[in-house]
Amino acid sequence: MPEICRFFGIVVRMFVETGERHHRPHFHAYYQGQVAIVGFEPVEVIAGGLPPKRERLALAWAEIHAAELRDCWDALQSGHLPGTIEPLR
Repeated sequence: MPEICRFFGIVVRMFVETGERHHRPHFHAYYQGQVAIVGFEPVEVIAGGLPPKRERLALAWAEIHAAELRDCWDALQSGHLPGTIEPLR
């Protein structure tokens, strides 16, 4: 699963399932053994969760980088590796 960003201990990854298309664009955010699956059209947690502060950071990052997330998503769906996205600082 390609890593597209890392900030404040949060690792953001996105992947495509072989032979299937996901129905909703999303990414996986990992933090200390917890995972949230975050949709970005609209930005919201659709499964799992992170500690509240980290979850807010992941959601804010997704709002800021929604267009770049879409580009990464489209690349993966086309069989290409996604790029990386700037972290929060």
